[in-house]
Amino acid sequence: MRLPVIPARQSSSSGMLLWAYVLCYLVFLYLPICLIPLFSFNDSIQAAFPLKGFTFAWYRSLLHNEGVRNALFTSLKVGLTSAALATICGITIAYADVFVRNRFSRLLSFLVKLPILIPGVIIGIAMLIVANLVGIGPSAGAIICGHILLAMPATVMVMHARFAGISRSIPEAAEDLGAREWTLMRRILLPMAAPAMGSAFMLAFLTSFDEFIIAFFLTGSQPTLPVYIWGQLRFPRSLPIVMALGSVILAVSVVVAALSELIRRRGQNA
Repeated sequence: MRLPVIPARQSSSSGMLLWAYVLCYLVFLYLPICLIPLFSFNDSIQAAFPLKGFTFAWYRSLLHNEGVRNALFTSLKVGLTSAALATICGITIAYADVFVRNRFSRLLSFLVKLPILIPGVIIGIAMLIVANLVGIGPSAGAIICGHILLAMPATVMVMHARFAGISRSIPEAAEDLGAREWTLMRRILLPMAAPAMGSAFMLAFLTSFDEFIIAFFLTGSQPTLPVYIWGQLRFPRSLPIVMALGSVILAVSVVVAALSELIRRRGQNA
């Protein structure tokens, strides 16, 4: 059976249209984001063209802003705690789904991924109701619980992919040599999955650090950085500092995401 031959001119025009579409998509998606770092160096409180001049004053103001420091400390505390707990839960659930393979493990793996499909507003309202019922109210602890729920789907999927890539003959050989399940997990599977664990932790931290909707509902007297930025947008004179802060967060997010992907790929190739 002969395959249809596509004329070279038609193939070239289709390729050009595809590249034009990709270029338009990238411009539409990333141009507004690129404007934030651009205006953060503008020597004016207004985000408008033409630019008035080049300055680092807004970045220097961040170093002396106590509200930014407090919000950063809260975000780091919430992000590191929720990422660690979400990664531990992700490792456990992914291990059960890959190696135990019973109805309960499959059901649990499915339920953990549901927050991807549920709007953040619904999760925020539900977590606020639960936090008030158990007595902790809006607080950093409530935000940590909400971010664990939000970050677990990513950790489960990363760890599931890594555990699924391990040959079943390795744990079977260890069991034949008398290794118990805990020994198998601690001395064989976890060391082999260490890069994926690092990647899952970074993704969970990034999810928590950048998250706004759930933190908005659960914030008490200690706002996270995204909530602090939202509050400062009410004051026009704070806009340049907000853009400088947003540029720093954007740069950190890109670096963490790139490191996470690099660690994950090296773990797969190992």
